Amino acid sequence: MTVYFIGAGPGAADLITLRGQRTLAACEVCLYAGSLVPTELLAECPPGARLVDTADLNLDQIVAEFARAHEEGRDVARLHSGDPSVFSAVAEQMRRLDALGIPYQIVPGVPAFAAAAAALGRELTVPTVGQTVILTRVARQATPMPEGEDLATLGRSGALLVLHLAARYVDSVVEELLPHYGADCPAAVVAMASRPDELVLRGTLGDIADQVKAHGVLRTAVILVGRTLGAEQFPDSHLYSTDRCR
Repeated sequence: MTVYFIGAGPGAADLITLRGQRTLAACEVCLYAGSLVPTELLAECPPGARLVDTADLNLDQIVAEFARAHEEGRDVARLHSGDPSVFSAVAEQMRRLDALGIPYQIVPGVPAFAAAAAALGRELTVPTVGQTVILTRVARQATPMPEGEDLATLGRSGALLVLHLAARYVDSVVEELLPHYGADCPAAVVAMASRPDELVLRGTLGDIADQVKAHGVLRTAVILVGRTLGAEQFPDSHLYSTDRCR
């Protein structure tokens, strides 16, 4: 018996990986976040599979489902939105599984920031403009940020910032980043990336907050701020240069 933490992707059901789809189809138990994971994916589960929506469950209750499946000898598909490597809360689940001696594996998925970049039609790293992407969030009604990871500190890097779980706090995000990026710095917000109701807002750090509030964006969105979002004049990458290919 194994618990498989599967990245379900950013929203569109067909953005799950082949490995994720095949693993899901082989598990007799599926735990999924009903508010975030596309329900179409549940059709991939085998007939008679036990389906458990974890939206209203706490960690103890989720772990109890793992333990029950372990006792029954049934593999578990634990569906998480996006990719399990960032902002997925799998670390605490794996820690509990380690303590119980229950084996697990991770199946990567398409992260939200990648789907947002695709929606914007942008590469997030551009030669001489920006080669660093910082994935972060803000601390409001969530676990406090570690020392040195506040926006004011991260903003000093000038790197492209991708903020998760921050749309409802867009005013404070802008306030903290303006001194480092300037009001004319390109900014964007992508809500419901890859889904039929996807919303893409483009602008600058000076006007993006007004757009977010005008469209009522509160959740399931990422904020992107950085010069690479508007880069047009830049040298070709060395990757395909004639000098490199000789």
